[in-house]
Amino acid sequence: MEALIVVIVAVVVIALATAIAPKLGIAGPLILVLVGGAVSLLPFVEVPEIDPEWILVGVLPPLLYSAAVALPAIEFRRDFGPIAGLSFLLVIVSSVVLGLFFMAVIPGIHPAIAVALGAILSPTDAVATSIVKRLGVSRRVVTMLEGESLLNDATALVLLRTMIASVAVATSVGGDTRVGVGFLPAFAWGVIVAVAVGALVGYLNLRLRALVRNSAANTAIGFVVPFIAYIPTEELGGSGLVAAVVAGIVTGQGAARWFTPEQRRSDEHNWRTVELMLEGAVFLVMGLELNEIVTQNVENHNGLGTGIGIAAGALAILIMARAAYVSILVWLQSRRARGRQRRRLEAMSERIDLLASGDLSASGVALGLGVARGPGDAHSPGVTLGPGVAPPGRGARGGAAASRSRRRREAPDVDSPRVQRRLAAMRTRISRSLSDLDYYQASPLGWKHGAIIVWAGMRGVVTLAAAQTLPRDDTTDRALLVFIAFAVAVGSLMLQGFTLPWLVRLLRLEQPGDDGLERAEQSALDDELRDAAVSALSSPLLRRRDGTAFAPELVAHVGSRMVDPPDDAESLPTRDLLELRLAMIEAMRARLNELSSGGGYSTPALRHALAELDADQLSLELRLDDED
Repeated sequence: MEALIVVIVAVVVIALATAIAPKLGIAGPLILVLVGGAVSLLPFVEVPEIDPEWILVGVLPPLLYSAAVALPAIEFRRDFGPIAGLSFLLVIVSSVVLGLFFMAVIPGIHPAIAVALGAILSPTDAVATSIVKRLGVSRRVVTMLEGESLLNDATALVLLRTMIASVAVATSVGGDTRVGVGFLPAFAWGVIVAVAVGALVGYLNLRLRALVRNSAANTAIGFVVPFIAYIPTEELGGSGLVAAVVAGIVTGQGAARWFTPEQRRSDEHNWRTVELMLEGAVFLVMGLELNEIVTQNVENHNGLGTGIGIAAGALAILIMARAAYVSILVWLQSRRARGRQRRRLEAMSERIDLLASGDLSASGVALGLGVARGPGDAHSPGVTLGPGVAPPGRGARGGAAASRSRRRREAPDVDSPRVQRRLAAMRTRISRSLSDLDYYQASPLGWKHGAIIVWAGMRGVVTLAAAQTLPRDDTTDRALLVFIAFAVAVGSLMLQGFTLPWLVRLLRLEQPGDDGLERAEQSALDDELRDAAVSALSSPLLRRRDGTAFAPELVAHVGSRMVDPPDDAESLPTRDLLELRLAMIEAMRARLNELSSGGGYSTPALRHALAELDADQLSLELRLDDED
């Protein structure tokens, strides 16, 4: 009964903290840490010891899965390089540098444990994303922070597990202190297995839930997906967290095509609630455990000065390493989206159009759909060309290849389905690359954005959970190491979390014009969908859900109203009209799926349009049920 009361109180506290946080201008997790710390000081409160496995296995997989499902896929793809660098390279570098620091300031610490503690402190937390979103910073910065916090957890935990395993091996073979032996093979295996299992689980999740129409059963299946991805991956020696992330990405990207509107809306609300409760619980527990950790360090290390000093040094190293890396990243990103790249892509697009029209002599494109490059030309980023005309001077084999290419150019079958498919694929890639360039030009990364990315690198849930996994028997001064991790997490949350809004105001990064740009983008997308609906009305394939055709006069009536909308809100709530509107929504959703792969619209705009279509469909289906 007492445990039940504690759970009820915790849920209420998390909900209230989340509700009042925007009014106070403070992130909800920061409030929960303060509340937990205050409660832990009460003399009659006894905080039970919580097994860290409950957090690593029971909390992190669904948390990361939930974030992966909601990941903005288009923007994530465009900035995958910088995100991967922040999530992998920066974590590795930070862990090693911190490991050297801990070996210098903590006498007798095992080198592998030093690097493991560095891995614990290296991953950033998603709490920064919620703060940055509220401050109106560029969506590109938000996406990079989201992607980093999603992927760097897995990197840090794989490194942590490898270091702890090396300590166990060193102990069993007589004290070998070499660090990281076999790390790269272990890391590669962990990622490969995780990606394979996660992708398979995500695909099976889409197919199975598409067949299960009962909403309650469907929701139940959705809740266990991250654990289904996590458990077998861990048994195979992979990273279960990476598998949960991959399963979430596959599910999120396939939901528009495989799930019903009811499933999508239900998943959105359910996972948002799960994420709120789990993340809030971890931060609340963090505050509750502070008192005990502080007491242990006071007893064993004659006060908190040692731990606080080491934690302050570690946090300073983390910020400096992050600042150095982000400076290089921003400089590299500033070199993107140059006009020269755009000219090359546009020239390639013109050549493909000439080939499609049959003007092969002017197009410079062979039947193999490669591009005959002139002097100074180069492949453009993001476009993979097929085999075609080899440029002059490529070696002895160039003559025969050039002869075959000339024969192909003389008599190509441009109208063949294979060539048309290749042309369409190349057009799509070029269009996507041009959209990417537009994105980079519209959302450039400058030093101010870099400053926000640096200062938003707070530590949180993963650091707290991972610190508890340090082995109790093989770790000297474990209480000190755990306190350092807690101090770094709390210090970064308090220091950076409270000052981040001030930094954004100081740099004047708020973008009040974004609303107008979003409305213009949404209006253009609405026009695309409206055109798709009008085209569907003239298609002979338009059918009811039972496969029967619509009456021509009904189609003509609705078509005239769409081309020339009436001033009044006249509607005909007949079953045939409702069925026709559902068929038009399906046509618009199909067009929306096509646009999703083109890169011309942002993920928020596409998801907003999908949500509107889903809401309309659910309303129409409810009215159809009333008609029955």
